[in-house]
Amino acid sequence: MAGLSAQYSASSPLLTSKVRSFRSSAPLSIVSIPSRRISHKGIRIRVPLRVSNVAATEIATEEAKKKAKESQRPVYPFAAIVGQDEMKLCLLLNVIDPKIGGVMIMGDRGTGKSTTVRSLVDLLPEIKVVVGDPFNSDPEDPESMGPEVRDRVAMGESIPASTTKITMVDLPLGATEDRVCGTIDIEKALTEGVKAFEPGLLAKANRGILYVDEVNLLDDHLVDVLLDSAASGWNTVEREGISISHPARFILIGSGNPEEGELRPQLLDRFGMHAQVGTVRDAELRVKIVEERARFDKDPKGFRESYKAEQEKLQQQIGAARSSLSSVQIDHDLRVKISKVCAELNVDGLRGDIVTNRAAKALAALKGRDKVIAEDIATVIPNCLRHRLRKDPLESIDSGVLVIEKFYEVFS
Repeated sequence: MAGLSAQYSASSPLLTSKVRSFRSSAPLSIVSIPSRRISHKGIRIRVPLRVSNVAATEIATEEAKKKAKESQRPVYPFAAIVGQDEMKLCLLLNVIDPKIGGVMIMGDRGTGKSTTVRSLVDLLPEIKVVVGDPFNSDPEDPESMGPEVRDRVAMGESIPASTTKITMVDLPLGATEDRVCGTIDIEKALTEGVKAFEPGLLAKANRGILYVDEVNLLDDHLVDVLLDSAASGWNTVEREGISISHPARFILIGSGNPEEGELRPQLLDRFGMHAQVGTVRDAELRVKIVEERARFDKDPKGFRESYKAEQEKLQQQIGAARSSLSSVQIDHDLRVKISKVCAELNVDGLRGDIVTNRAAKALAALKGRDKVIAEDIATVIPNCLRHRLRKDPLESIDSGVLVIEKFYEVFS
């Protein structure tokens, strides 16, 4: 080892000649990278400093979004989905009023659950967001702002805003907790002394939609994370003595097959509505579904173009319903009857009453009315209460039928 170190010492002629030949044969353009020397646990290291160019970053981001949109796989049009009216209605009502609390879709395999949910992307309206904010912060609502934006507002800074479509985020079954919640950048915290947060899926889904396919197979630790965020509307990450919180208000949509396992009651109660999907039995309808799917697989772009008018009409209907939702009224006697149905069905808590009122108002807005009628309540109440009833293992009647029977008994 001593001979080796002597051979390549700084004053070694061999090393000097190697450096000269390298310089003459391969001239390099050396770029000076600003760096900072730090010491951690007795180890001295040099860490490059990140140089950010806001304008260049924004342009690059927009170009990346554009390229990503062009390269995306075409989505099956929502208007082209045959049947499954209950599932489609629940999804539309949640887009109109996100405070309904999401929808749980349970049914047989191969019934188009995930296809229908993902087709909702084209119909999602635009919202105002703060430019460059990873949490989709609302520039006008302090409750929907991330911590950095809130600090900037408190200091009197002007906040640049833009409009973007509501995002839909897929939560994979195998995702890690750090990927879902986000993680603290310990390196940046050590080098720069700031709380550097790497946002996760919950940050991306804020003010958007979080979709969990096969939600009944989700790991328990991820279910706990979803329960916490759904209950408080905030996600808190604590690592190495550092704590960071950010808003995490999203429309939770889940789908699954009841044969593959039941959902935990705590999480099931967090879904505002519950839709049951069955296999289509009508032969003519089945043939139509197969033919439409074959057309889409053969020419996705042309198929989407043939439904463009219907999609735009549905988009306008949703936009008008969202705008008029605040002016929709529901009479006091109808509210009393809704609560009476919930009480007589022994529904725990008041979440069923609240969701039924919200869903009925959203349906009235979708139909272009400013007042809720009993028919609106009859349409939505099975979806709002079905999953909240106490299960009787000996009961053979569907829970939705029990809700409808009680509704007609009270509203007669």
